[in-house]
Amino acid sequence: MNIKNQLLILVVSALLAGCASSLTGDNYSAAEARKVQSVKFGQVISQRPVVIDGRENGVLGTAAGGILGGVIGSNVGGGSGRSIATGIGVIIGGILGQQVEATATRKQGQEITVHLDSGETLSIVQQVSSANFFSVNDRVKVLQQGDTYRVSY
Repeated sequence: MNIKNQLLILVVSALLAGCASSLTGDNYSAAEARKVQSVKFGQVISQRPVVIDGRENGVLGTAAGGILGGVIGSNVGGGSGRSIATGIGVIIGGILGQQVEATATRKQGQEITVHLDSGETLSIVQQVSSANFFSVNDRVKVLQQGDTYRVSY
């Protein structure tokens, strides 16, 4: 593999890693900042580890993989064989790029079931963070902003 292809692989990998967004209870988007949230208190009655699937319909992974596959395929053969190899490289690269993006954006999560002081029971899935890993019997607060819920200490 020549240096141009190696550099392209490095750039594609960096772009895919930069696409990962955080789903922890600690992270807020710019649009969510400085907005009122309702706060409820309760106790964790169960928790379990879950996996939050990554983006499977991402354009970046498909496009980047297709470009990389096309570049690699264009180095195979000559004449019309090179065109066919390039086309196959674009297709296979696009499929593989989509799979890489899905894997790169997959998160370790936690399903947290909270019995609120009001008597209501909620189950919320959020990404695991080092600051907030919840255990049964933990006293927590549940923050709600529209249809977004977070569990926090």
